[in-house]
Amino acid sequence: MLWMSGRPGETNAEMNSEKGDLPFDGILNLFSFTGHHPPGAAHLQRSPVLQPPNKCSSQTGMSLGLQGLGGPARSSSGQRQVSNDKLVKKSVDNMDVCRIKPQHCQRIVVLGAPKVGKSNLLLRFLGKDFKEHYEPTREDFHRKLFHIGGETYRVDLLDAACERDFPAKRRLSILTGDIFLLVFSLDDKETFREACDLISEIKSAKTKFLKTKTPAKVPIVVCGNKADLGAQRVVGRSEVVKTLSEDVTYVETSAKNSVGLELLFRALAHVGGLPDEMSPSRHEIIPILSCQSVCAAHKGRSSAKTHKCAPCGAVDPLARRPSFTTDLKLVLGSSRKTKPERCQIQ
Repeated sequence: MLWMSGRPGETNAEMNSEKGDLPFDGILNLFSFTGHHPPGAAHLQRSPVLQPPNKCSSQTGMSLGLQGLGGPARSSSGQRQVSNDKLVKKSVDNMDVCRIKPQHCQRIVVLGAPKVGKSNLLLRFLGKDFKEHYEPTREDFHRKLFHIGGETYRVDLLDAACERDFPAKRRLSILTGDIFLLVFSLDDKETFREACDLISEIKSAKTKFLKTKTPAKVPIVVCGNKADLGAQRVVGRSEVVKTLSEDVTYVETSAKNSVGLELLFRALAHVGGLPDEMSPSRHEIIPILSCQSVCAAHKGRSSAKTHKCAPCGAVDPLARRPSFTTDLKLVLGSSRKTKPERCQIQ
C-alpha cells in the first residue's frame, strides 16, 4: 500500500450480477434499448457555447458523443440547414483537431458512499470552488482537455453515485474505467468498509474481463476525505494502512480547506501514467476554444518548440456521458478478441 502525505427493488438480473453469475451478454440484455439512456439515467444539461464546425470525425480515445436523431432541418425555400445545437455537439465531442493519442485519453471513475465529498473533490479538480450545501448526486460526467509538454491529453471524470444500488450498471462503469478514485469519510467507518469492498469488486471485475490467471493490477487511489473534522475522526491512518494492499495509493484530504488536494491529484496522475501538471495549481485554466487552438497550433511542430508552451487545461462545458449502449458495445467487442488487450474505452 502506497501512502501519499438483495436490496429493495433490485431485479433478479441485478442480484445475479452482484454474485458474479451474469455474463457480459446478460448485462447487455439488462439495457435492451437503442439510442436512449436507460430508465433512471441522468440527462445532463448542456450550456449553449458556440463552436465552429469540425469536419473531422473522431478516431481515438472515447469520442463517443451522442448524435441527434432525425434528418437535418430545411428552410421554407427547401435548402438544407444544420442547427447550431448539432454543430456544437459535433465540434466539442469530436475534439480530434489534435488527434489525441489513445494512451493520453483516460477515464477516472469515482466511487464511494453518499455524503463523503466526491462531488466537491471533482469540483476542486476542475478548478472550481467548494460547495457547502449538500445535494445528492445522480451521476456527474466531466471532461477536461490538457496541453502539456507539447502533447494533448483528455481526462474524463465519472461520478457514478447513482449506480450504488445497481450492480450491473456499476460493473459497466468499472469495466470502462482506467483509473479509480474511491472516497470515504474519516468520520464514518462504514464508508471505509464500503471503499474496501469496492476495491475487491473492481479487481475481480477487471481480472474476469481480462481473463488473467493472476489478479489484475488496477490503478486505484483511496481518499480519506474530511480531514478537517479533527475530533470527529474515527478512522485512523494506521488502520487504513494495515487494511489496504501495497498496490493501492492512499491520500487524506479535505475538500473544504484544500488539505491534501495537491497530493491526491498528483497520485491520480501518477497511477494513470499522466503528467503531474494536470493538478489545477500546475496549469493555467483557459476557455475550451483557446485550449483547442493551442493544441492545433502545436500539431506537427518539433518537440523542441512544443515543450516551451506553458501547461494549460480547459473544461468541456458540453461533455456528457456516452450512452450505456455505446459503452456496452465497446466492452463486449473488446472481450471477444482472441488476445486480451487493454480496453480502449476511454
